Amino acid sequence: MGENERTGRCVVAVDGPSGSGKSTVSRRLAVRIGARYLDTGAMYRAVTWAVLRSAVDLTDTESVTKVTSEVDLRIGTDPEGYGVTADGVDVAKEIRGPEVTGAVSAVAAVPAVRELLVARQRQMITNAGRIVVEGRDIGSVVAPDADLKVYLTASEAARAQRRSAEDASDVAATAADLARRDKLDSTRKTNPLQQAPDAVVLDTTELGIDEVVARLRELLAERGVA
Repeated sequence: MGENERTGRCVVAVDGPSGSGKSTVSRRLAVRIGARYLDTGAMYRAVTWAVLRSAVDLTDTESVTKVTSEVDLRIGTDPEGYGVTADGVDVAKEIRGPEVTGAVSAVAAVPAVRELLVARQRQMITNAGRIVVEGRDIGSVVAPDADLKVYLTASEAARAQRRSAEDASDVAATAADLARRDKLDSTRKTNPLQQAPDAVVLDTTELGIDEVVARLRELLAERGVA
């Protein structure tokens, strides 16, 4: 019997660009396999909210790092109802707003910020044992030993349509913003958005959420960790 079977440990790393279905798929998969769920993007967004509230210059990496190290960031891991607070403030709604969305890539590009949050993410993964983690560098950096690494993608049009439907925004404007963030996230020097060499790539353009989740469960079963 393998180590994963004896302990129940199961780490699933889900990476990919915005609008590829990461959040919905990851939460639903976590529920189906009885695992915790971690949205690492929400952590970067919460830190960005704190940075914006402190009014420091986004290009002042030392100040941005200081805010990151001092903010009391708390994020739940219940896939059916997790919360996010920063310094005791419920920021679940605010971190999805245009101000944070426009600044998060700049904050997430600061090497020291990533170092701080990656260390915390790894600790949360260790503590959970059985967890689905979504982000942009999970399989390549945060959890390189994950039992299953998946890179979700979709056409630019599909991604823009999905994100626009979520926040009732203009499709063209959403597409432009996604393209901007993709470029920033994939070209940053530290832990860029990228597909791990051993990740399974799934194009979700023509797939429903349940179809994607079913495929991931099949992959987990093949690895003996479902």
